[in-house]
Formats: sequence, structure tokens, C-alpha cells
Amino acid sequence: MNRLQLSMDSKLFQHGGEGGGACTHNGIHAQVESFDIIDLRVKEEVQEKAKELANMLAQSEEVAHYRRAEDKINSHPRVQQLIAAIKKKQKEAVAFENTFKNPEMVKKIEAEIEELQDELDSIPVVTEFQQSQADINYLLQLVITIVRDTLTDKINLDDAPKEEADDCLD
Repeated sequence: MNRLQLSMDSKLFQHGGEGGGACTHNGIHAQVESFDIIDLRVKEEVQEKAKELANMLAQSEEVAHYRRAEDKINSHPRVQQLIAAIKKKQKEAVAFENTFKNPEMVKKIEAEIEELQDELDSIPVVTEFQQSQADINYLLQLVITIVRDTLTDKINLDDAPKEEADDCLD
């Protein structure tokens, strides 16, 4: 079987033969992993198909909805004010916790953050944005589940004794 062997300056690199093996790099001895050309081609094909799938998902209605919701969030003045206020309060809480060692102030600031967060969460465009995120996550989980289940079925079929595998094809 053909093996891909990479070589560089022969003074610095000495590689083992077929199937990988030992090598020396600037006097350091290490094991070199080698790959079948077929293995590399399959990995490249899988990566290409994954990119095609990602491009398909990017064109989905779920992603389009997410983008629209994100634009609404970014252009909504009150949402942006609340986000800025929450970030500021979070920094204050960290300062009072780490620098000033004042747990009472930290609790007070955390309560203020919770109020701001509740107001933010009550704005319809925020709810829409959160739903669009959940929809995309669901879509990704669905794809992962389908790939996992299909691969598991294929592995189980390949691992089945010959006569069981033949029975499955009838």
C-alpha cells in the first residue's frame, strides 16, 4: 500500500520507512505517524462534505431568521443601553468582590444586574433573538444526531457476523 512520507532537509530530518516509525529532528528522537493516501483522501472528502453542509445550513431559514433578529437587537437603542449597563454592573461586581472585598455591595450589584436582565428579557426582539439561537442550536443538534446515528448503524452493520449482515440486506 502506498504511504505518504514527508521529508525535509536530510541533515535535520531522518524518517523511518513504510508505516512511519522513528525519526530524528535536530537530534530529538520521536515517533512519526504516517497515513495511507486513501485515509487522507477520505478525510479531505469528509471535510469537503462538512463544508458543503455548513454552507447549506448557512442558507437555511433558521439562520436567516437569526440574522434578522440580530440586526433588530443591534439597532434597538434600549436593548443596547441595557446590555451596556449590565456589562458595567458586572465589572463593578468583580471590582467589589476582588479589589474591595465587599460582599454586601456585590449582592446589591447582582440584584441590580438581575433587574436589568429581567427588563432586557422582557423586550420582544430579545425573546425573538433568543428563540432564533435556540432554533439554530436545535438544527445543529439534529444534524449531529443524524450523523451519529447513521455512523453507529453503519458500524454495527459492518461489525455484524456475515450471515447477520446478509439477513439485513434481504
